[in-house]
Formats: sequence, C-alpha cells, structure tokens
Amino acid sequence: MGMFDEIIAAAGMGGSPQATQHAGALSAIMDYINSPQVGGIGGLQKMFQEKGLGGLVSSWVGTGQNLPVSADQLQNVLHSGALQQAAQKAGVDPGQLTNMMSTLLPHLVDKLTPNGRVPDSGSLAQIMKGLAAGQQ
Repeated sequence: MGMFDEIIAAAGMGGSPQATQHAGALSAIMDYINSPQVGGIGGLQKMFQEKGLGGLVSSWVGTGQNLPVSADQLQNVLHSGALQQAAQKAGVDPGQLTNMMSTLLPHLVDKLTPNGRVPDSGSLAQIMKGLAAGQQ
C-alpha cells in the first residue's frame, strides 16, 4: 500500500465512492501546502500558531495521536487565496475542500513528517513527489 492509499485509509475513505474525489482533494491539498502563500509545513504550523491552534499541527507532526480539526477551525486559519486556487484545481468549491481537508490534512501532515520532524523543503518535495506518483 502506497502513502497515498495509507492517507485515504487512515481518513476512513478507502474503498468509498468518494475515494476518487478525495484523491483529487489530496493532490490539491499538497499544492496548497506547497503554495508560496503557505510555505510548506513550517508555514502551515505558523498559520495555526497565529490563530491559537498550534497544538493541533504539533499533534500531526509528532509521533502520538493526531488531534482532529474542524472545517470551521480551518476556515479561520487557511489562506483564502491559496485555498481558492486549490479548490479550483480539485474542481470543488472552497467550502467542500475545507470539509475534505478537515479529514485528510491531519493524516497528510502526519505522513509528511516522519519521525515527528518537519522535513526541509528538498526532502518535503521528494516525499510529495513520491506521494503524487502513488496516486497514478
């Protein structure tokens, strides 16, 4: 099972009719994280910390249990321009992508931060490249 399948399965979406839609959303979420407006996982952490939700991302990066995030919390944290672009790529409206992100983002960040460490940009690019290849 590839990393992509692991994320979909961890999110409880494996084998569901929505799995294909979530596959597109996962790709869009990866683009969102790598967008210049967000700046990778480090930038995502900073966005959450600025809104008082740093503990959520820390749980995803760490090696313990991933804390859940609600769509409402994401609406308050996420960069709207980058979210709009990611939603357009996924072919869904931003609200729908935010709902999917509330399920997928904790698992994606968890998989992108092996051993509880945020990878540098080069390593992150390699991990994401491998993840994207697993979608095909």
